[in-house]
Amino acid sequence: MSLFVISADYARWHAASIRYRIEPTDQQRQALAKAFGCARVVYNDGLRLREDAYKAGLPFISDGDLLRLVTTEAKRSPERRWLAEVSAVVLQQSVADLHRAYRNYFRALVEVKAAGAPGMANLRVRKPKFKSKHHDQAVRFTANGNFRVLPNGRLRLPKVGTVRIRWSRPLPAKPSSVTIILDRAGRYHALFVVEVAEALLPAADGAVGIDLGLSRFAALSTGEKVANPRWLRQRERALRRSQRNMSRKQKGSKNQEKARRRLARRHARVADARRDFHHQLSTRLVRESQTVYVETLNLAALGRSTLGKSLADAGWGQFTRMLEYKATMAGRTLVKVDRWHPSSQLCSRCGARTGPIGLSGLRVRTWTCTGCGIEHDRDINAAKNILAAGRAVTACGPGARPGASQAVGDEAGTIPEAAAWWPGNPRRHNGGEDVKAS
Repeated sequence: MSLFVISADYARWHAASIRYRIEPTDQQRQALAKAFGCARVVYNDGLRLREDAYKAGLPFISDGDLLRLVTTEAKRSPERRWLAEVSAVVLQQSVADLHRAYRNYFRALVEVKAAGAPGMANLRVRKPKFKSKHHDQAVRFTANGNFRVLPNGRLRLPKVGTVRIRWSRPLPAKPSSVTIILDRAGRYHALFVVEVAEALLPAADGAVGIDLGLSRFAALSTGEKVANPRWLRQRERALRRSQRNMSRKQKGSKNQEKARRRLARRHARVADARRDFHHQLSTRLVRESQTVYVETLNLAALGRSTLGKSLADAGWGQFTRMLEYKATMAGRTLVKVDRWHPSSQLCSRCGARTGPIGLSGLRVRTWTCTGCGIEHDRDINAAKNILAAGRAVTACGPGARPGASQAVGDEAGTIPEAAAWWPGNPRRHNGGEDVKAS
């Protein structure tokens, strides 16, 4: 990962995944399709065995017994004899994925019961489900599966052959595993897992607060506004036309499959453009700032609102995840501010809570503080408040809020009437009388 300069003195190692496009031949596509199908069947067989045992009141089938039942013994039966036509590592890794899914599900159950939350609505991980051939397909080869990157730049896979790779960048280290993925658009990818060192950047001056939005993708505390490209909205007309074209085809026909692939490719272009934008912006922010402050957002709840489609188009979750792992790799600090912090309602100059509130306040883009009389851009003001709240959290821990302070020199000070509305003011609920700057 050559995005950053590696410091050998302080480098720590992390597992990273790097994706490349591959170009299998027709014969290799058939071999991969067979591997996809066998891995899916083994996964579903193991899930069915455990579900049947649970319904019958039998003990939970152990990992070792399940692997033996769905692979070794299944190959001896006439119904599953064709499982021997693919690499055994592919089948073992598919069963390992099922084990991991159950462990994550049981861990989520323990967390919900420990928290005392009613029902299963707060489950972080759901129960494993059966895999479908109509979704993305994937098989994984580990180091003991004899996959190898050859000196000529091709990838050799057991019982598949030598596959051509589009090398967009060199591998930073020897891969420990490779996952072959077929997406809905018909594209094949190779996902390598490698160990990479923390690419520590030289120390940078300053910090930045980020307020994510829809009219603009982001507003920075520096005063910069990043436009929202609206990738899905721009291509919505073409997507609607492709969707109608597919719905008119006969179900199950080759023409319907062609139309479905065409629609999937259009959606893939939207996702690729969004991901590229997020990568460029997150990399620039991490490079230029030592500390990045963002607001914690309840994306699941926001996605159920009337703005759900626009929120999904913006991809806030993907962007914040990129910021998080890139900050870790670069030795930067990412601080998340509490979601209930009223960043859009506080005046970043005097601290008065006089900004627009409620759903109607979302339409207000500029407002004037009644405490100090300064005019604010809604998004830039929110970014400055996120920066101030993040610094308070860094210095004093969660729940900290900056208090009122006396003006220094020509600096604008705290106005008594505005200080009465500051959340940290002990006299706030007494009407703010006798409030004075100390």
